[in-house]
Amino acid sequence: MLPKLSILPFILLLLPSFLLSQNEEEKNWALTGYLKNLQTWLFFNDFPQDAFLQDNLIHNRLNFTYYASEQWTIRADLRTRAFFGDLVRAQPNYADLIDNVNNDYFDLSVVLLDRPSWVVHSILDRLYLEYAKGDWELRIGRQRVNWGISTIWNPNDVFNAFAFTDFDYEERPGSDALRVRYFLDYASSFEIAVKAADRIDETVIAALWKFNKGNYDFQILTGLVQNEWVIGGGWAGNIKSAGFKGEWSYFVPLEERGKNSFALTVGLDYVFENGIYGNIGYLYNSNGSTNANIVGLFDFELSAKNLYPYRHALVLQASYPITPLLNGGAAVIYSPVDVHPLFINPTITYSIANNWDIDMVGQIVMNDQQDGYKSPLQAIFLRLKWSF
Repeated sequence: MLPKLSILPFILLLLPSFLLSQNEEEKNWALTGYLKNLQTWLFFNDFPQDAFLQDNLIHNRLNFTYYASEQWTIRADLRTRAFFGDLVRAQPNYADLIDNVNNDYFDLSVVLLDRPSWVVHSILDRLYLEYAKGDWELRIGRQRVNWGISTIWNPNDVFNAFAFTDFDYEERPGSDALRVRYFLDYASSFEIAVKAADRIDETVIAALWKFNKGNYDFQILTGLVQNEWVIGGGWAGNIKSAGFKGEWSYFVPLEERGKNSFALTVGLDYVFENGIYGNIGYLYNSNGSTNANIVGLFDFELSAKNLYPYRHALVLQASYPITPLLNGGAAVIYSPVDVHPLFINPTITYSIANNWDIDMVGQIVMNDQQDGYKSPLQAIFLRLKWSF
């Protein structure tokens, strides 16, 4: 077993002061990032009784890239978050819960502060070495192996699946992996990726072939995903002026007691002349439930074969630039199953100044219950972000 690492976040904390002291003419690195404050209000109805919770998150991100030569690049991104409020106080093990999220094989995180009402946590969610020369690219370390094509759901994302409801993690999780890619031409490539693990039934070993035909980009993948054989594919193109994308993956357990799984998504998106962007899509999940409570949307077991907790899901998404600085939008996901779950996600974004943005996001869930169609949970988020 390889040793677990926990000291690296402290190393990156010292990098900005060291790098910024260098002469600008000698600069062969880049440092970007942001600082965000996210205020959250949660309203629970009859779960188990009416309740209101208020929470806060201060989130800092540092993205560091070092260009050692024309071929070699080092990437290290540090994500530091300070949690405080009612949710922290309500869960005595809050620090442990946070520390286990988005860490992969290596332990690249540290709890800097653990108090009854405060938790401060840092994690390196990117840390890799990249070599690129000619048609070859090799990358080793914590990285995002992004094989998804579709806008909302990605059954081809077998290395690091993400949830649509997690809007505050734009970078999305990474994996401790080795990835080798060979570019066949400008629109075609072949790659193999292997995720670090102690046992074969915990790893992901997969290959992906991308190619272009008839003005469509296609991809085919196959491999071993945690003791399941997977085959899948995807496409991206246009039907007249509308974008048309889709993905599918079929999983076959290597053990007899397991069951096969199938996930499929298709979607159309279009930008109208007045600036309105619209997206409509569908997801089929053979593992999905038909009667689970909608509150489970925020804590179900997420994976490429289980991207949404229901058997079927229909999504309608739209956004409109009200002014050059103000943008509004909404997404609605409805599942035509027994409990008729509904997820409503309105958003509004305003650019305060250069590199400053403020967002208001709503998340409302509803489903059919014994005493009628109700909304057990509503959430409002107010986010202020400064980018540098």
